[in-house]
Amino acid sequence: MQDILYVILIKILFNTSSSDSENTYDAILVGAGIMSSTLAVLLHELDPELRLLIVERLSSPGLESSSAKNNAGTGHAANCELNYTPIDEDGVISTNKAFEINKSFERSLEFWASLVEKGKLIPKTFLNKLPHISLVFGDNDISFLKKRFFEISSHAAFSEMEFTMDHVELKDWIPLVMDGREKSEKIGATRIKRGTDIDFGSLTRSYINQIEGQDSIDINYSTNVERLQKDSEGDWYLFLKGTQKNRIVRSKFVFLGAGGGALSLLQKSGIPEGLLYAGFPVSGKWLICDEEKSTNTHNAKVYGNAAVGAPPMSVPHLDTRWINGNRSLLFGPFAGFSSNFLKYGSKLDLFRSIKPTNFFSMLQAGLDNVDLGIYLFNQLIQTNEDRIETLRGFLPRVSPGDWRLSVAGQRVQIIKQTAKGGVLKMGTEVVTSSDGSLAALLGASPGASTAVTIMIEVLNRCWHENMKSSQWKKRMLELFPSMGTDINSNQEALLAIRKRNDFLLKLI
Repeated sequence: MQDILYVILIKILFNTSSSDSENTYDAILVGAGIMSSTLAVLLHELDPELRLLIVERLSSPGLESSSAKNNAGTGHAANCELNYTPIDEDGVISTNKAFEINKSFERSLEFWASLVEKGKLIPKTFLNKLPHISLVFGDNDISFLKKRFFEISSHAAFSEMEFTMDHVELKDWIPLVMDGREKSEKIGATRIKRGTDIDFGSLTRSYINQIEGQDSIDINYSTNVERLQKDSEGDWYLFLKGTQKNRIVRSKFVFLGAGGGALSLLQKSGIPEGLLYAGFPVSGKWLICDEEKSTNTHNAKVYGNAAVGAPPMSVPHLDTRWINGNRSLLFGPFAGFSSNFLKYGSKLDLFRSIKPTNFFSMLQAGLDNVDLGIYLFNQLIQTNEDRIETLRGFLPRVSPGDWRLSVAGQRVQIIKQTAKGGVLKMGTEVVTSSDGSLAALLGASPGASTAVTIMIEVLNRCWHENMKSSQWKKRMLELFPSMGTDINSNQEALLAIRKRNDFLLKLI
């Protein structure tokens, strides 16, 4: 009853306003990070006349999870991330996820290449070519890595992968990592030279810059979505509270791409699909080195293997990073805990998200993931000396004084109610209402790297009639020349699109 009265009040206020048309949009996108900005650019490319509103609670775009220091910056293509090729109890390696992620990242490259071709993106502002390396120690992990290598390198997508156990060759690949190691130490590694480091914060700003100022696009910064409500005619009304003014806006479509804040907004929307979800926040930390003697020597993203019993999120990696044009080394991630769902959020976020509909899912997920609880506890009690000791596993001759601790972004792990009860999910998930009028993005890695594929999924679910039109099909094909082709099964098509992407993005 309260919701009905609220809608009636909003409609009275809205329809008596002299600016009815100014507050009505074809789409409202909440959050000005990599996800919403990707969707905004896609929609604008498909139909420049669409009226779009982007609402951001902070003062500028890309400051939360999209900000460079708040994520790994890896162009996740499954080149080096061993958790994307898990091995079961029978010793069988599953490669499906790796191939899907690789294909999704290639689609991101394809989109960026098309925008570069149109003169709307400059690759060097956000993208750098960088080898992706998997590094393991000891007989068991080397055996797994070798098996993984033979399994996926036989396919075109990973045909350029190299494997070695030779210390001399490894010294050439990763000199800083090999410095000071005993020749008897058993080490194995794979490398793909066609890897990337991405400043997703810079990419987000580039997206926003190319659409900001267009007559059909409004962007409201320092603005919160206080409430959203749908009426019987299918219109969504959002009450926005800003530092300058408050507004009530209306749209047939709403996208919640607010990072960790998307869950609370999804709950506020009241759609039945949102009742299936809960979330658990995990904060991240990096050790960062800016010393040129190290940053100039190490030139790769080097991913290790998670410790026995540790969750996939704990995979350690030593990365070359370009952040705002400056080269650094980052090592981590180290986990922490904060009840915030956003880095710049409220300590009450977690507690406000607990509802009667998701409480038991959260409880069951907690009982089923004791290893995660133990891992987080151990991370919380770590000292800086402990973190340096972990880094020493990668850099035997590390100089502790060259490294400083930096707090990264918040990630909210999905807990989903299923037929089996509450299940903790580690990936990224799109939630849509049954009528396609609202979509929300939940989860974490490999999110940003696969944002383009995810947003195409949103378009197919929520804009399916438009996607069937000849105009949108034509423009999609202009943006994605490989659209309709499975590049995983068509080697010729894969090589052709990679050649185009590499040329336009200067990855040659």
